[in-house]
Amino acid sequence: MRALQILVAIVMALLLAACSATPERRASPSAARPVASEKGMDVVIFALGLVDTRYRFGGKNPEAGFDCSGMVAYIYGQAAGVKVGGSAADIARRGRPVDRDELRPGDLVFFNTRNASLSHVGIYIGDDRFVHAPSTQGQVRIDKLAANYYAQRFETARAYF
Repeated sequence: MRALQILVAIVMALLLAACSATPERRASPSAARPVASEKGMDVVIFALGLVDTRYRFGGKNPEAGFDCSGMVAYIYGQAAGVKVGGSAADIARRGRPVDRDELRPGDLVFFNTRNASLSHVGIYIGDDRFVHAPSTQGQVRIDKLAANYYAQRFETARAYF
């Protein structure tokens, strides 16, 4: 009988504790920012090292200069061992779609910059910024996604890791 009393007391204590506990709070989607992957950070560090490299249409390496897709292919290959190639549109067809508010460093961002869908690509580096090789000003540089020009032309994002 004593064992039964102890068991009932334990069950009652557990029930009372469960009733008085505060409910678990779930983090809202905006409260938890995505964390960068190791490959993503390698890509970002490599990309930052190429800022100020000259622009060249069709360029695929730092010696010759880069266009946007050549820069992405070079950085992904060198920094992450991931082979991507072709035009910005070709690169956009691969990878996993990512919502803009879930971008992680190393993800790719795509724009319509020449009245052609998916005509430009850059590498998201965090803090609403991306590295890219635009023909304007003739060099690899960092811009903000929220900048009027890019905000109006943003189309999609892709993750490769």
